[in-house]
Amino acid sequence: MSRIRAIYHIESAAGDIEARAHTIAVEQSVEMPVSAITDARVLSDIVGQVAEISEREAGGFRVAIDLAADTVGVDPGQLMNMLFGNTSIHPDVVLADVEFPEDVISIFGGPNQGLQGWRDRCGADGRGMTCSALKPQGLPPKGLGKIAHQMAMGGLDFIKDDHGLADQSYSPFADRLSACGDAIATANAQSGGKTKYVPSLSGHLDQLRHQVEQARAYGIDTVLVAPMVNGLSTFRQLSRENPDIAFMAHPAMAGASRILPPLLLGKIFRLMGADAAIFPNHGGRFGYSPDTCQQLARAALSDDFGVAPCVPIPAGGMTVDRVPEMLDFYGPDVMLLIGGGLLTAGDKLTEQTALFTEEVAKFAYG
Repeated sequence: MSRIRAIYHIESAAGDIEARAHTIAVEQSVEMPVSAITDARVLSDIVGQVAEISEREAGGFRVAIDLAADTVGVDPGQLMNMLFGNTSIHPDVVLADVEFPEDVISIFGGPNQGLQGWRDRCGADGRGMTCSALKPQGLPPKGLGKIAHQMAMGGLDFIKDDHGLADQSYSPFADRLSACGDAIATANAQSGGKTKYVPSLSGHLDQLRHQVEQARAYGIDTVLVAPMVNGLSTFRQLSRENPDIAFMAHPAMAGASRILPPLLLGKIFRLMGADAAIFPNHGGRFGYSPDTCQQLARAALSDDFGVAPCVPIPAGGMTVDRVPEMLDFYGPDVMLLIGGGLLTAGDKLTEQTALFTEEVAKFAYG
């Protein structure tokens, strides 16, 4: 029987931890008194098994529980339900990590394009990649297109929609696709660049499918999705249906449950098809530590996971002067995302963007 090993961090008195661990094992598997179960197979194969309990240096306990892979089926939502469904309601439990067996990894499959797919799209072999975001929310497509043109003239690899851009009345998806796509294509023709547009998808599955088809018809093969907003099952289905598209995953709503970021953003998003994953860099607008960021990047790129590597994209209040530090911290297998730090340049947006791309180019290798 194949099993998934889920690792939890639990705050508990030492005398209670064994009982807590067994309670979680039951809650995350059969969710009923084990004494009432008479089926021998359920007792031996389905009931969760506590594999390890150890004290953590930071306090509390590390508990490993083995869960039957058969309970997951082939659904990402059910996977998350079995890993942390009811237990997520308890404020003293964190889902810290998961060790997936090969059969579960093969079910979900991971990225379609991965790190090399993103590099191939912009010709960025030998260096880190660059990205920025179209803002602010509320601009019409023409206004966003003007910003996109200025940024593309500065030589960016990718320009993505802000994740808050959806299908609003003031900026409909189709109109934005046309305005920003045309603006970037014009800039590329003028500069000889290879900037790619990454539009933000939103809505239910049928709407997402339609938007992907609109993007593909426009010659766009990179898109942005927020898996925790749209749902992991929806995201995985969209990725499966579009193997030619590179998916950038946004972390919106990823902090709404107690799942450690390296697991959720670096490993689970990757398993479900994220070719690249945005996350808050340390020292920015959010509170991730350097250690968390390092672990997340390693989880995204690890070559022992059995699927293609996913591009880590540190972001969130970054500035051009931090480029050398970030490349030293993450290495070249990274995409640096600077949004507001470029947009504050105003009329000198192209010059500031060019400074960003030139700084990254200084650290080329090979």
